Amino acid sequence: MPAQHTEDGGTPRRHQAARSARPTGHDVADAAGVSQATVSLVLGGKWEGRVSPRTAEAVRAAARTLGYRPNLAARTLRLGRTRTALLVVPALTGEFFAAVHQGAVEVATAHDFGIVLYPSPEGIEKAPDPFASARTALDGVIASSMAPEALATLRGEGLPLVMLDSDEGDCDATVNVDIANGMRQVTAHLLALGHRNVAHLAADVDSWTFTARADALAGALRTGGGAVVRTERAPLSVAGGLDAATRVLAQSDADTPTALVCDDDLLAAGALKAARRLGVRVPEEMSVTGFDDLTLATAVEPELTTVALPAQQVGAAGMEALLAVVEGRAPRPVRLPVRLLERGSTGPRPTP
Repeated sequence: MPAQHTEDGGTPRRHQAARSARPTGHDVADAAGVSQATVSLVLGGKWEGRVSPRTAEAVRAAARTLGYRPNLAARTLRLGRTRTALLVVPALTGEFFAAVHQGAVEVATAHDFGIVLYPSPEGIEKAPDPFASARTALDGVIASSMAPEALATLRGEGLPLVMLDSDEGDCDATVNVDIANGMRQVTAHLLALGHRNVAHLAADVDSWTFTARADALAGALRTGGGAVVRTERAPLSVAGGLDAATRVLAQSDADTPTALVCDDDLLAAGALKAARRLGVRVPEEMSVTGFDDLTLATAVEPELTTVALPAQQVGAAGMEALLAVVEGRAPRPVRLPVRLLERGSTGPRPTP
């Protein structure tokens, strides 16, 4: 039979449709030289211990080459799952939480999960339910830096819940960085430089991570013969740090601090501005430390001594923990290490 052509000489529409048809799991299996069952195991994230890593990568490569995407509607009907997770963070604009999101997305994508990102300002207010019924739209929730009362709506749905940066007990798994050790590293550094009187610029946010910083700082100073001589609470911003540090530096008495320990690099950047405006030299007359190691930490002068937090690993570990819960595996608690980065904003205690 001769080939059929359209009036303009092209290929018939039914042939065009056949060529542009969405690739199937069978197509992936043929391309990878494996069975349909193997494709399902690999793309469903259940291949470990059943399929070799080499075969799993071959299946994923075939799926990428073909542009294969699973039929999520059919899978939802079959498994009762949407393969979608909700990531709740205090803010969408912060560098730290952007990295947390990136880490979660990378793991989710590798396991054919989607991530819905949802902000809960400062993590201190009751988080409104972003869906009419979260249970029908989600397989689980990952929440970061949330006060317990902010989780009432999310936990009320009975969804699997993984907490990041929290000591919340009413959840399925936790992923934390070693915040207390980070603050102890800061304190040991300052004590070694001779500082004994320290002012704490504390973030005015009621969450576990900032409570942990305050407790670790006070305890480490007591052990080392020092003290927090003043605590100034401040909004978590450069402007907040500027105002709080200005109040601290304006005092003049026997307990004048020789170091400012800030809960965050934003507060520390504000403290550097306050010192410059008041003619206080850093680090010759006042040492300043931050926390988080944001890009800002090396953009200011002097560069900030701070604690680097593995934000991307936090997001990745959170998603891995949620996958374990969803798949019926026992997740393990995760505590990621941190490290102190000594830079130009700290120096020896000034001599009287």
